[in-house]
Amino acid sequence: MMHHDNKKFCIFSAQYLPHMGGVERYTYYLAKELVRDGNSVVIVTSLSPGLKEREETDGIKIYRLPSFNFMDGRMPVLKPGKALRQAENELKAEKFDYVLINTRFYFMSLFGAKFAKKNKIASGVVEHGSGHLTFNNSILDIAEKIYEHGITGILKYYCKDYYGVSKACCKWSGHFGIKSKGVLYNAIDIDEVEELTANPIEDYRKLYGIEAGDMVIAYTGRMIKEKGIYELAYAVEHMKYDGKVVLLMAGDGPEYDGISAISHSVSEKTDGKRRIECLGRIDFPHIAALLKHSDIYCLPSVSEGFPTSVLEAVAAKCFVITTYNGGARELIEDGVSGVILKDNNRELITKALEKSATDRESRQKSANLAYEKLKSGFTWKATAHKLMAYADRQMEERHG
Repeated sequence: MMHHDNKKFCIFSAQYLPHMGGVERYTYYLAKELVRDGNSVVIVTSLSPGLKEREETDGIKIYRLPSFNFMDGRMPVLKPGKALRQAENELKAEKFDYVLINTRFYFMSLFGAKFAKKNKIASGVVEHGSGHLTFNNSILDIAEKIYEHGITGILKYYCKDYYGVSKACCKWSGHFGIKSKGVLYNAIDIDEVEELTANPIEDYRKLYGIEAGDMVIAYTGRMIKEKGIYELAYAVEHMKYDGKVVLLMAGDGPEYDGISAISHSVSEKTDGKRRIECLGRIDFPHIAALLKHSDIYCLPSVSEGFPTSVLEAVAAKCFVITTYNGGARELIEDGVSGVILKDNNRELITKALEKSATDRESRQKSANLAYEKLKSGFTWKATAHKLMAYADRQMEERHG
């Protein structure tokens, strides 16, 4: 293994903890691994109400920049002025070796790329998606595409090196005329998951009165239409299976009330043979416990980069059904170590659930195969080492 000199990394991420999401977790765990390896890390993110402008946690320094929080904080925009200029001067004084930027389409990403170019710091952008964002509104969707192509065009001027959290993300970058330099896989702290599943914080079967022989299907993620939550609810209600089935859905978002309403009617229509329980947003120890007590994990989304929730499910040795979108298929082989659906058509999900529900032994065998592959290449140590190698190469090219 090549030796890397310790470096000072700066990671730009439009949102960061305590805001929960795949990109936020990616940023946190990657930063933690870089620090563990002897590097120093500063995270630059947006300032949300009630949070500190400067903070240090887990040996990671956090700068939160003044921002307008549009779309419930989903689209933060930097607030120009004296405070932003001051923060920029402080960041310049940190003298970074490498700048890593999460996602293309935030103003924060543009700010990070400009900052790196202006201060002659090697930089790279990590792509986390494999499709355009969608608002389920044709006019908004067209506006989003125009905006995304526009901001990416500007970003390409400031930054030349692009990566993806999966090969699927790298391929998607090609849509914007970007040739990716490599993959910085989304990953998982397997030890943490194993510890949490060995001593679950909650018994979800007991909590929801689920009997030993009942089938439990889990969903964890945001309650948004793109995740295929309505298709999943339909599939559970209509699947042909003799036993009782309970779908436990953990997460929050704009569609929470819509799914809650469906959950009440499903139980009535099926005389309790099919149940959907909405758990709301739960923390990571509870997610691990939920996966431990589930038979199948299902994420039928229309667009993903490399879903953290799939990595968590595989680490908890849960059988996974997900879609072809994004990087899950780089970890799971369809029909061998899980199920990869070509899209999130309701009938396809229903059939996949029916087929998987009846063969417990085959599910366990598949889950174990996925777990072994996860252990071999989807760890934060592997991703951090790859990033350090990319940073070394880029810095050598610059000084060459």
